[in-house]
Amino acid sequence: MKIAVCVKVVPDGQLRLDPQTKRLDRSGEATLNTFDVNAVEEALKLKEAGSDVEEVVIVSFGPERGLEAMRKALAMGADRVVLVSDEAAAGSDLVATSRVLGAALERESADLVLFGQQAGDSDGAVLWAAVADRLQRPLISQVAELSREDGKVHGKRQTEYGYDVLEAPLPAVIAVSDAINEPRYPSLKGIMGAKKKPQETLSLGDLGVDAGDAGEAGSRTEVYALGDPPARGDTVKLEDDGSAAEKIVQFLLEKKAL
Repeated sequence: MKIAVCVKVVPDGQLRLDPQTKRLDRSGEATLNTFDVNAVEEALKLKEAGSDVEEVVIVSFGPERGLEAMRKALAMGADRVVLVSDEAAAGSDLVATSRVLGAALERESADLVLFGQQAGDSDGAVLWAAVADRLQRPLISQVAELSREDGKVHGKRQTEYGYDVLEAPLPAVIAVSDAINEPRYPSLKGIMGAKKKPQETLSLGDLGVDAGDAGEAGSRTEVYALGDPPARGDTVKLEDDGSAAEKIVQFLLEKKAL
């Protein structure tokens, strides 16, 4: 059995939009998406619990510099990394991204595909559904407890009215919540061993994906403009020079709010 975990490398720090490209600025430090670390941990737990899990492969789509951040997954215990990186894919939206990831996952032929619940730089929480549709596989989302038995997976998730327990045949796609586990810290041995594990970089051509089906050309959404939110009436902006607290109190007194 093979488990594929889809991860995303996101900016490490405050998010900023580039006014020129109208995209998220990814030029700074990067890190592995926090929610995806839960998915990596769950894949490793499944491998440790059953001898039939032969491999945990990390699959990602983005700039090649993201390989450094993905070493954390290898240090935790994953077996290898597959990164799809192609300049023609820059600016891919949900539609184009799901097409590329779907092609990469079809190439891997994994029995189980795991996602984190969302990406910390977009909070969309829909990519796993789009990929499951591309692969034509059953999907269970927001899974807080995961188990498998007799060629099926069982996912338990909390709802407003209690718990849902859902069953799906393998191969399947599972999106786990951040409540499912507590990710392990990579050991020194794991960190050192991660450098020797396979890290494969693929282009769109390697996956048989036409350049026109990715990037801005293959996207179905477009950002027309960026702008500051509208002003809210008599908004007062304070620059904290050490006296901000006194200024706030004075402002509230003037408004008779104290």
